[in-house]
Amino acid sequence: MFAAMPESTMSEATASIKVISGGAFKQVLNALAEQYGNAGGNTLDLTYRTVGQHLKLIQSGEETFDVAVLTPEAIDGLIKDGKVVAGSRADLAKTGVGVVVKAGAPLPDIGSVDAFKRTLLAAKSVAYIDPAAGGSSGIYVGKLLERLGIAAAVNAKAKLIHGGAVADHIADGEAEIGIHQISEILAVKGAVLVGPLPTDIQNFTVYSAGVGTAAKDGAKDAASALVKFLAGPHAGPIIKAKGMEPAS
Repeated sequence: MFAAMPESTMSEATASIKVISGGAFKQVLNALAEQYGNAGGNTLDLTYRTVGQHLKLIQSGEETFDVAVLTPEAIDGLIKDGKVVAGSRADLAKTGVGVVVKAGAPLPDIGSVDAFKRTLLAAKSVAYIDPAAGGSSGIYVGKLLERLGIAAAVNAKAKLIHGGAVADHIADGEAEIGIHQISEILAVKGAVLVGPLPTDIQNFTVYSAGVGTAAKDGAKDAASALVKFLAGPHAGPIIKAKGMEPAS
């Protein structure tokens, strides 16, 4: 059973709140948004893209928001640019990177860095987010392959994903093995999480929320209350159930 919503959140006048978010926080945000809307009556307009895609659209003036859920670095940058209210940042959750295969396929060995390298080199095809798309996992994986000395071999057979979950493409049989944020892998039917990357090469992405300076007067208070709600202790069980961990 969900914990009760704080009175300060429930007392806000109903409003439509425009929320933009990175894809790895989607399953958590969808669940919390339903709880928030049911309890407080507010409507949440949710848009999911990679962090890089959001930033490009914000910088070009094509995207506005009341609340942004992005990486801490992105939120801090938007504060400097006057797009996010100073002091409104709240760190919400973090997720690591994992390996995914199609349901029913043999689970490859990724128990060590050397085993992970052998598995990628032996795979017929490997999918991960295109680093150029601005996704946190794609940027990390691209650099990791270089660091491990297997970038040329893997990228020669790689399927670079420009949007959506890598696991969707694995479930559809478009690639044999995928590498993506664990929270995005667990949400896809027909795909199986092999496990997280070995500890020595694991990378965690933190997601933080901030209130947009462009939020209208009627939505600004509700946006601030939403950020407090997303960062509240009641979010912990949902965060863990969706494959993420508390940010702290």
